[in-house]
Amino acid sequence: MIVGFRVVGVAGFCVLLMATCGFAPSISQSIGSDVIVTAAPEYQPLAALHGEERFPKGAQLLLIHEGNAEPLVPEFAASADASVSFDGRSVLFAGKKAVGDPWQIWELTLADHRVRQVVSSSTDAIRPLYLPGWRLVYALRTQSGFQLQSARLVESKALDEIEPAGTKAVLPLTYVAANAIPADVLADGRILFEAGFPLGEGATPEMFLVYSDGSGVESYRCDHPATAAGARWGGRQLKSGDVVFTQGGSLARFTSPLAHEERVVSPRGEFGGGIAETASGEWLVSARESAQVRYVLKLWKPGAAAMQTVLVRTGENLVDPVVVGARNRPKRHPSGLHDWDYGNLLALDARVSRDGALKGVPASVRLETQDADGHAVAMGTAPVENDGSFFVKAPADRAIRFVLLDAKGSVLRQEHGWFWMKSGEQRICVGCHAGPERASENRVPQVLLRTTTPVDLTGFAHPLQRGGN
Repeated sequence: MIVGFRVVGVAGFCVLLMATCGFAPSISQSIGSDVIVTAAPEYQPLAALHGEERFPKGAQLLLIHEGNAEPLVPEFAASADASVSFDGRSVLFAGKKAVGDPWQIWELTLADHRVRQVVSSSTDAIRPLYLPGWRLVYALRTQSGFQLQSARLVESKALDEIEPAGTKAVLPLTYVAANAIPADVLADGRILFEAGFPLGEGATPEMFLVYSDGSGVESYRCDHPATAAGARWGGRQLKSGDVVFTQGGSLARFTSPLAHEERVVSPRGEFGGGIAETASGEWLVSARESAQVRYVLKLWKPGAAAMQTVLVRTGENLVDPVVVGARNRPKRHPSGLHDWDYGNLLALDARVSRDGALKGVPASVRLETQDADGHAVAMGTAPVENDGSFFVKAPADRAIRFVLLDAKGSVLRQEHGWFWMKSGEQRICVGCHAGPERASENRVPQVLLRTTTPVDLTGFAHPLQRGGN
């Protein structure tokens, strides 16, 4: 009886150990790669979208290697946000050397665990992601909230050859008074980022796209959720090109043939943040049974009825897993910007919108920007042609939006959020909130038949005047 009791006791202890601080046998072998995950006692996944701290009680990166989970950078007071390089040899991360330090961006070489600082600032810098062309993108805390920045990883003559002359070592990419947090770098080179919808005004998390030079900002899809329960965040692109994200506590995806999201049928649970796709096509996910327990790391084969628990840590959330290994390098976006203080925008038909037909005939369009206090400022108006087209010169690198007016100056339709034009950007839009999936009509817009000179709405020739809506 004593022997039997001891055997049961040892077995029970092993089960308890696995449940409290253990892992499934050799996750590295089961998926064919090491894994890095962030462990944190408290996790507020959407806090950064409000300018707040996601890990109020600290966090540390864990490297799961041959079934063992060990701190990746034990000498740091806090670490999070791992991003593995395209060749699988190094890792970008946000870290604090001392508890009172702001988050900064560091790079670790996996072969020898050598660490170097790549972004140094007086405020928090978080969520770094590798970009093609020896650059990275990250979110920097500013007076206007977290803003996307692109910075050089290294300084070399090779960079001078592939980047346009005069390209700054650090480039601001976003220009709205709202928090923007990078989520992934897509295969086509665009940056997927999270912000409140409407961009620059709203609070419901949504996903947007921007090129690596800050141009071409747009919504990923225009089927925006009607309630906060439909919040979209934690987007990651799969090898198929689909983007999987967390919506509320469930998973959903964007797939190329559809202009709207598609629900991912998955085992019951609450998901938290980005997934990681393994070489076999399985997904590493952070999941929990309810809001009263913490997130654990699970492995799931899409379509399967159950998920396999691979790592649990007592008192800690396990979030944002990344697979260690080489991966396809995204395309590098060749910037066509110019060193101007404005951009040109051609609207092909402002009457076209997902919001339905206008209740009047547009006669002009008003451009608005923001003053130092965030109030809307009217920069002037431009005529709208009979086919709905207009052509304007807009101020660069600042928040702007358009308002459609009828012949009496009454508002027919207006943008409730903001976007921006980069210096020297030449942009064409199909219509007002037409959606990125809509193609333009194959015809020459009437405004270009009348003139090829855009109406100057930069406001540089006169002082800013407050405008009403």
